[in-house]
Amino acid sequence: MPPLEGRVAVVTGAYGRLGPVWCSALLDAGALVVGLDRPEVPPSAAFTALERTAGGRLRAYPADVLDRPAVEAARQRSEAEVGVPTILVNNAGIDQPPGPAVTYRVEDVPLELFRGVLDVNLAGAFQVSQVFGPAMVRAGRGSIVNIGSLYASVSPDARFYDHLPADPPFLKPPAYGASKAGLVNLTRYLSTHWGPAGVRVNALSPGGVEGGQDPEFKRKFASRVPLGRMAAPDDLRGPLIFLASDMSSYVTGIELRVDGGFTAW
Repeated sequence: MPPLEGRVAVVTGAYGRLGPVWCSALLDAGALVVGLDRPEVPPSAAFTALERTAGGRLRAYPADVLDRPAVEAARQRSEAEVGVPTILVNNAGIDQPPGPAVTYRVEDVPLELFRGVLDVNLAGAFQVSQVFGPAMVRAGRGSIVNIGSLYASVSPDARFYDHLPADPPFLKPPAYGASKAGLVNLTRYLSTHWGPAGVRVNALSPGGVEGGQDPEFKRKFASRVPLGRMAAPDDLRGPLIFLASDMSSYVTGIELRVDGGFTAW
């Protein structure tokens, strides 16, 4: 029997780069999946392709993680249409991949941009957990997986980006790593708060995931990874199912780094 047979899972940021990866892994493990994303964002091609093949086991509901009434409406709709979710993947987030972008020196980053990243990546995950967590507590079971990053633990290396033609030079947003570090700590907090009720909370922190970056960036990044390459999306599927399923029934409060050994150095 698939490890998540009959379970209901919710994935935020379902239309983003990794959202369809998480949705696909959960579907293949037997779950019914509800994808949440902002109402003004069109479904990605990858998500739409999943919908076509999922046979009704994948739903898409509009909900911005910062809009509590919309998140509560999505929870109520999920409970009415597919059942009480016992898996939540907090994936919604703001990042800036290397490439063309408005750039700033660190001393010039507007505070509203910094706060905006914290709001979505950290406060948004907290709010969605507030909405979906209590039903898991009442059910006496649940798994929340917060999607972190290797930059929750280490600082970005500016040399990865120094070949990019930008003035000021490209800068990985300083709020990104700060938000992910906060999310890892929030993971520990919620794991101890809801653990006695049978709800587990863990973080899954990917390393750099290959996805259209320029060849020079990929060469630099891979040279810094003990396994010698960037992550492929399929590298993330098994770790997610491990944390979401009863295979990790005695695991809570951890950060599972899937980074090819990047943070071992």
